Amino acid sequence: MTRMSGAKMVVQALKDQGVEVVFGYPGGAVLPIYDEIFQQSDIRHVLVRHEQGAVHMAEGYARSTGKPGVVLVTSGPGATNAVTGLTDALLDSIPLVVLSGQVPTFLIGTDGFQEADTVGITRPCTKHNWLVKDTDRLAATIHEGFHVATKGRPGPVLIDIPKDVQFATGTYVAPDAIRVPHYQPRTAPDMDAVTRMVEMIETAERPVFYTGGGVINSGPEASRLLREIADAAGIPVTSTLMGLGAYPASGKGWLGMLGMHGLYEANMAMHGCDLMLNIGARFDDRITGRVADFSPRSAKVHVDIDPSSINKIVRVDLGVVGDVGAVLEAALRLWTERGRRLNREAIARWNAQIDEWRAVRCLRYRPSTTTIKPQYALERLEALTKDMDRYITTEVGQHQMWAAQFLGFEAPNRWMTSGGLGTMGYGLPASIGVQIAHPDALVINVAGEASWLMNMQEMGTAMQFRAPVKQFIMNNERLGMVRQWQELLHGERYSHSWSESLPDFVKLAEAFGAKGIRCHDPADLDDAIMEMIRYDGPVIFDCLVEKHENCFPMIPSGKAHNEMMLGDADVEAAFGGKGSALV
Repeated sequence: MTRMSGAKMVVQALKDQGVEVVFGYPGGAVLPIYDEIFQQSDIRHVLVRHEQGAVHMAEGYARSTGKPGVVLVTSGPGATNAVTGLTDALLDSIPLVVLSGQVPTFLIGTDGFQEADTVGITRPCTKHNWLVKDTDRLAATIHEGFHVATKGRPGPVLIDIPKDVQFATGTYVAPDAIRVPHYQPRTAPDMDAVTRMVEMIETAERPVFYTGGGVINSGPEASRLLREIADAAGIPVTSTLMGLGAYPASGKGWLGMLGMHGLYEANMAMHGCDLMLNIGARFDDRITGRVADFSPRSAKVHVDIDPSSINKIVRVDLGVVGDVGAVLEAALRLWTERGRRLNREAIARWNAQIDEWRAVRCLRYRPSTTTIKPQYALERLEALTKDMDRYITTEVGQHQMWAAQFLGFEAPNRWMTSGGLGTMGYGLPASIGVQIAHPDALVINVAGEASWLMNMQEMGTAMQFRAPVKQFIMNNERLGMVRQWQELLHGERYSHSWSESLPDFVKLAEAFGAKGIRCHDPADLDDAIMEMIRYDGPVIFDCLVEKHENCFPMIPSGKAHNEMMLGDADVEAAFGGKGSALV
């Protein structure tokens, strides 16, 4: 054990935890830590332009690597600016460790300069948080923070460090000396529950895997096991927005995304199955629609590492608590030992029915030779980049749903998006975090112009740190999803769902020192996309798309999965309004 200052402890603890990158923004309450960062070269610091951007960058880094993201912010507004990112990470189960500065302990409670009750403010939006008042407890708390953030269901933690604690001297404790007996989440499943799950698979006639971000959080082995058991059993697979890539888009059992803007075949399979196997998802409202009619005739199995998620929203017939990878491994081993029994004839009929639903071709749209349809833009982006070492982030809105529908992911950790919180402004900083983690990869942020503008200042970070992120802005000059709902539900009263003062994105790119590209003609789109890809630096691509295209399929709020709208005729029947996409 070594004596050192609290600020030095912070840096040493991060090194001992294997941290390579910290995303942050300095201020008075963290200057001792920044001084220690200056005096070392093992940890890279990425200077952001806004603390919200720092947390989203750390999310992108974490989601694409499987490692915890680390953030350093100052007290007061530095910490409060991080709240949106913390909440985003909590809802999407992203492991983060956020270190915030605080006024000296003797000033806490006096409304000192840049003082805020950071622990109180962030308690609802972190997995756990700490205020460290004793330097001797600082190193142990940081190590505990990494443990809590990464074990069990991942999530963000925050450690608030007063300035005098950073200056004071204490005893440093290494990670291997720390025990956290009060938080040891269960990862191995109960074998009786696994046996029951296997028995249900053996007798099912219309099974479906409903997969979520928990498969990805478990690690690449969980995704491999999912593919093995699904393909061997002929069980189709659908996914939440957060689970895309856990099962490959080219896989023979792939149904596409489930839920409000999910594919017809996925939603119909969920509605008609007799065994629904939820693997690492949480039954959120974007997926279930009307809960009372969600998968109404199925036996339901829920596999999750978080016991509080089981029976929280949907009552299930069997809950299996454990790490997804461990559960799938045990289930596959047991199923193999029992002879891989199945009701194969019934499952063959089930897959034939699914092929009929696929034949509906729910993503068809009316093409145009004069205007770039957003679906076409993503079709071409997919065709031109799918064989590359590619990572995709998104902003939030229609473009996000189209990206989930039209882009295919063959492996986990290649798709980074804001699911539970739906945070506009997420995609640009997240793409920078991904690019920092994978400097030689192609990183594309699929964006809408309104969402992208929320954190556009982070283009400065991309330029400073030479992160060649590609910002693919599908510019319809509208708040697209808001406008769609106003058309369908609010009598076409478009209340503040557009901006009359959008910037020239090409000139904006040039102002940052990046490359700007604009395209409005479908005939020029392929060449423009390739120009974006080949440019060795950050790009802002202003893709002018059809202004009033609606995103279909769509399950209206409060409806069941078999009550999807596929285009004009369904909209007319339901709302008496007009749609703009056709089946």
